[in-house]
Amino acid sequence: MTQARYFQHGDIAVITMENPPVNGLGFELRKGIVDGLRRAQAEASVKAIVLTGAGKAFSGGADIREFNTPSALAEPNLLTVIRELERSTKPVVAAIHSIAMGGGLELALGCHYRVAAPGAQIALPEVKLGLLPGAGGTQRLPRVVPLELALNMIVGGNPVKSEKFAGTDLFDEMIDGDLMEGAIAFARKVVAENRGLPKVRDRKVDYPDAEAFLQYARNTVAAVAPQFPAPRRCVDAVAAAALKPIDEGLKTEFSYLLELIQTPESQALRHAFFAERAASKIPDVPADTPVRPIETAAVIGAGTMGGGIAMNFVNAGIPVFLLETKQEALEKGLATIRRNYENSAKKGRMTAEAVEKRMAMVHPTLSYDDLKDADIVVEAVFEDMNVKKVVFQTLDKMMKKGAILATNTSTLDVDQIAAFTRRPQDVIGTHFFSPANVMKLLEVVRGAKTAKDVLATTMALSKRIRKTGVVSGVCDGFIGNRMIAQYTRQAGFMLDEGATPAQVDRAVERFGFAMGPFRMSDLAGNDVGWYIRKRHYVENPEIKYSATADRICELGRFGQKTGAGWYRYEAGSRKAIPDPIVDELLARHREEIGAKPRKISDQEIVHRLVFALVNEGAQILDEGIALRASDIDLIYLTGYGFPLHRGGPMLYADMVGLYNVVGEMERFAANPMADPGFWKPAPLLARLAAENKGFNG
Repeated sequence: MTQARYFQHGDIAVITMENPPVNGLGFELRKGIVDGLRRAQAEASVKAIVLTGAGKAFSGGADIREFNTPSALAEPNLLTVIRELERSTKPVVAAIHSIAMGGGLELALGCHYRVAAPGAQIALPEVKLGLLPGAGGTQRLPRVVPLELALNMIVGGNPVKSEKFAGTDLFDEMIDGDLMEGAIAFARKVVAENRGLPKVRDRKVDYPDAEAFLQYARNTVAAVAPQFPAPRRCVDAVAAAALKPIDEGLKTEFSYLLELIQTPESQALRHAFFAERAASKIPDVPADTPVRPIETAAVIGAGTMGGGIAMNFVNAGIPVFLLETKQEALEKGLATIRRNYENSAKKGRMTAEAVEKRMAMVHPTLSYDDLKDADIVVEAVFEDMNVKKVVFQTLDKMMKKGAILATNTSTLDVDQIAAFTRRPQDVIGTHFFSPANVMKLLEVVRGAKTAKDVLATTMALSKRIRKTGVVSGVCDGFIGNRMIAQYTRQAGFMLDEGATPAQVDRAVERFGFAMGPFRMSDLAGNDVGWYIRKRHYVENPEIKYSATADRICELGRFGQKTGAGWYRYEAGSRKAIPDPIVDELLARHREEIGAKPRKISDQEIVHRLVFALVNEGAQILDEGIALRASDIDLIYLTGYGFPLHRGGPMLYADMVGLYNVVGEMERFAANPMADPGFWKPAPLLARLAAENKGFNG
C-alpha cells in the first residue's frame, strides 16, 4: 500500500506523504512519491504539483525503522527521488509545515519551489549521528541561504524556525493561513506567470573570500569538537559546494558520508540515538498500557536533591507540594530554588515573570496532610532505611488511593521500602541524579510488585519532565551505582600500587570522561561513599576495598564542601589542587601494606577502570537487572560522564572485542597485588567472548 496519497485539485496535483509519525522517507514512501510524480507528468490536465506531508511533519528525514536494512538503500533511494523532482517537466512546490529535517529538507531542496508555514523546524541534524547530509544537503543549502547560516546549520545540526529564513532563497513564500490552500494558490501563480523550473543545483554560492572563511571554520570545529570527525567533514563538504561544480560537490559529499559511516565515533553516536529510543520499550509492558494521570506532585525533603526534583515538576507545568520537617530547612530550600531560577533569568533563559510564575507553583508545607491528594510523591530524604521506613509508613496512611509512591534512593532495596506499605504495587524507585534539575538521567527502579501501569506512568512522566528514563531491577546500587562501585574500588587499588589521584583522573579524562573518579568523589562528597562502605562492611564483609578512601574521610576531608578531599580547594574555587598531605598519606599506607610503588600506564588505568564497569555490567545483564546492554550505555552516557564518542562502556567493550577484554582482565588478575576474584569474567562476558559475539549483537 502506497504511503504517498495522490489527489488532484483542478489543475494542481497534490502528493501527500503519509508515513507516521514524521513521514520518514522509507522505501514505500519514496516509491510512492516517484509514482505520484510520474502520474502527474502523464496527466495532461495537471499544470503543477504540490508535495506535502500529512500529520505532524513535512518529513523528519530517513525512516529510522529501516536503518541497517536492505530497504534503506533500495531504489528509488533518496538521491533518485530528488533527481526525479528536479527533472519534472511541471513545477513542483514543497509545502512545508511543522518539521523538515535531514532528508526531508533535502527533499524540499530538490523541488523547484518551497513555501512554508511559520514555526516549522528546519534542520540538517545528521552531524548529531556522526554523519553529514548525504542527499545533497551540504551542496544545495549554501546555494539558497547565506554561507555562514548554512554552515552553522550543517555543523551544529540544530533546528531553525522557518520565519528566520525571511529574505533568503530557501522559501519562495511564507503562508500564514491554510498551508494547502496557500500552496495550491502559489503553484497556480507559478504557472500563470510562467516562472519556469528553477533548480537549486543551478545556483552559485555567492560569498567573498570563501576559502578564508572556511579555513577559519575548520580551525574552530577542530578546537571545539576534537574527538569528532563529522563536523570537520561537514566544513569540507560545504567548501566543495562553494568551490566546485555541483556534480563534483555531490560526489565529494557522498564520499565523506561513506567515510564517516565507518568511524567508531559515528557508530557510538548512532548507538546512543537508538539506545535512547529502545530504553522506553519494556517487553512485558505494552505501549498502550493506560497511565495514571499526573496533575499534581509532592516532594519530601527540600535539600539540594529534593529542591531539584521539585523544579523538574514545576518546569513541566506540574504544581508541587514541598515538605520539610523544619521551617528553617523549608525556607532554605525555597531560597535555593528561587536562586536557581533567578540565575537562569540573568542569563536570559527566562523572564522575571516566568520566575514568579514557577515559584508560585511550589507550595511549601510542614504537614503531610497537605500532600494527601497529590498524584505522585517523591521521597528525597536521608539515605537510611530507618528514615525511609518512617516516611513510607506515613505516606501509606496519608496518600489517596492510586497515588504513586516513589523513592529517590540511590542504593537501598526498593522492595524493602515497598514492604513498609500496604500498597507495594504503587511503589517505584525514581533515582534522580544531582543536580536533579540539570542531569538528564532518571533510573526508574521496578520493584517486584510494582504495577505495570505505575511503571508505564513513571516512564511517560520521565519524558514529560525531560529526563531519559531507564528501567532497572532491584539490587544494591541498581545499575549505575552498582557498576561505579567497582570502578571506584579499582581506582583505590591503583593508589595502593603507586598511582596518584591526579594521574588516575588525568588518564580517564584524556580518554574522554567528564571527570575522573577522585575529582568526582570530591564533588559528590567523600562521606557519601564512606557511608555506603560502612554498610557494605557489615552486609558484605567479603568485599575488599583500598583503605585509602576511609583514611581520607577520617581526616574530615569530604571534598569540595570541606575545602579538602583527594585534592585541596581554595575558597570560592572548584579547581582541584594536588595536595602533599594526600601524597604522604598514600606513601604511609603503601608502607603499611608492604606495597612497592610502580609506574602504571595511562592505558592500564583506563582499561582497569572501564573493564571493571564492563564486567559488572555483564553480571547485571545476566541477572536481568538491566533489560539490554544499550540501557547500561545510556545510563553511563547521561548520568556518569562516559565519553559520548565512545558510546558507553558496553559498546566500547564490543569495539575492543570481548575476547581482548577477557585477555586484558586475565593479565590484570596476574598482577601480584590484584584480587584475582575481582577480575573473574562474569559468565555472560566469558560466554560471549568465547562465541566471538558482543553485548550489542
